Amino acid sequence: MKQTQLSYPAPTEPPPPPRASFKTSAALPDAAPRVYALRDGELVLYKRKRSRVWQYRYKLFTGQWVRVSTGKTVLEHAVRVAADSYDEARYRERLGLAAVQKSFADIARVTLEELRRDLAAGTGKKIFVDYISIIERYFIPFFGERHLQNIRHQHIAEFERWRNHKMGRVPKSSTLMNFASAFSRVCNTAVERGWVSERVPLPKLSRRGGKGSVRPAFSAEEIAKLRVFMAAWEGAAKLDWDQMQRPLLRDYVEFLLLTGMRHGTESMRVHWRDCEWYESDGVRYLRVRVSGKTGERYLIAKHEALAVLQRLHARQADIAGREFDAVLGRANLLLFRNAVGVRPRTFNGMFGKLMRESGLLQAVGGGRRTLYSLRHTYATEELLAGTDIHTLSKQMGTSVRMLEAHYSKLTATMAADRLA
Repeated sequence: MKQTQLSYPAPTEPPPPPRASFKTSAALPDAAPRVYALRDGELVLYKRKRSRVWQYRYKLFTGQWVRVSTGKTVLEHAVRVAADSYDEARYRERLGLAAVQKSFADIARVTLEELRRDLAAGTGKKIFVDYISIIERYFIPFFGERHLQNIRHQHIAEFERWRNHKMGRVPKSSTLMNFASAFSRVCNTAVERGWVSERVPLPKLSRRGGKGSVRPAFSAEEIAKLRVFMAAWEGAAKLDWDQMQRPLLRDYVEFLLLTGMRHGTESMRVHWRDCEWYESDGVRYLRVRVSGKTGERYLIAKHEALAVLQRLHARQADIAGREFDAVLGRANLLLFRNAVGVRPRTFNGMFGKLMRESGLLQAVGGGRRTLYSLRHTYATEELLAGTDIHTLSKQMGTSVRMLEAHYSKLTATMAADRLA
């Protein structure tokens, strides 16, 4: 294909409009695109078949070809866009920076693809779901077409004000941690893909916010009331689905109270094979392997948890005919399933209904109870019973510092016999 080489002034000056002496490819068949060579032939401007918009291409020092649309239909405007882009890419290459800049939205979408791929493969963490929501609902709408390396601290401050207004509140520290981690994930994607040089300082989101409120726990009297209520409540269901789900919820609630494991992230992943006998000094204990927020660990369940497992075993049709000890520690089946083997996606809705109907939704001191209240109740009861805080941190998969921060009010109570 015959190309006409054109020479334009330096990029600091706007290039002149195309001259009438341009030799186009008009002599070629009508279907062939017109082509212009700029910058001594290193930059090529052309049109694709059946397209009114000009495209351009150039080769990087690495040998990689860059092909971009100018978004312009007028040749004069397309020349200016292509020349500016080419000159900037060469300048960035000489500085050791990524030649091609991606908008924040482009990088964020690639990050979303990576997060969803990891979740689908089973290698992603549950927190990735929150990252996806944050990126889609907050980051992309605000930062959009900005370039990541051009985001400054004032832009971050503007974003945080906008976010807080959209949320209608000032986020707690835990929420801010998720925002900051999600933003770092986008930055890491940009660096790993070569879209931003690792030498370019990137801003960070604030991780400091108000303290989160601890979900209200149940008192010992309320737990006794709840367990009695659930035993009658599970048999009062009228719908077929409720007749299967209520007994399952009862077992789920009691198992959380007897183990202290996290609801959802840990409990919903437990299989029968994860529950096994552990013997020490002639005493047999029920040991459960969990995997979640802090990785994998073993915890020891209260002896009463055995009755919960026996009820689950008796109801689940696919294992009820097998010996209990042949299932425990061996069956590769989820633990919390109803009679026909279905595991609910969440227990949150039914637990809320249980709380309302039992009259235990609102705590005496204020606050609504959620499934997390069961874990809080476990920690409170163990500390009041004198369990060492270091042992409890291992059992619950949390740090001593976190326990001290949330349960510092119990310190004097635990040592009452020594302080009085």
